[in-house]
Amino acid sequence: MVRIEGVVTKRLVRHCDDRGFFMEILRDDDELLARFGQASLSMSYPGVIKAFHYHDRQDDLWFFPVGSAQVVLYDLREGSPTKGATQVFYMGETNPLLLVIPKGVAHGYRVLGPNPLIITYFTTESYNPADPDEQRLAWNDKGINFDWSTQNR
Repeated sequence: MVRIEGVVTKRLVRHCDDRGFFMEILRDDDELLARFGQASLSMSYPGVIKAFHYHDRQDDLWFFPVGSAQVVLYDLREGSPTKGATQVFYMGETNPLLLVIPKGVAHGYRVLGPNPLIITYFTTESYNPADPDEQRLAWNDKGINFDWSTQNR
């Protein structure tokens, strides 16, 4: 599997007992983000593909507490040793991970399974509607050329 330069994951640990579970998500001593900008939450329905976009100034940190997602990254950065590489993650409530997505790496996801998906994400900059750091590419961008269909049915 190709690993895109600068992409970092953190496996989350559930502490379970007869009441349920507790799980830390993000700590200041994880040193995953250069700085804190904003925390946001979004819900998507089954089968939805939200892709692709990238940022010039901010890094993202993604976490899916509810549902399951196929996450696709594509390195657009000039001068990156992994420019043009694609990396795929399967994340969600059955595989709790934090995923750091560096600026210049296109990212998107597909909701897997019959239930809605919730993403909680943290960014290194707050959203500025007067100067948004959001560049968009189509979910079926020819340059990325990712096959979103389910394999091995």
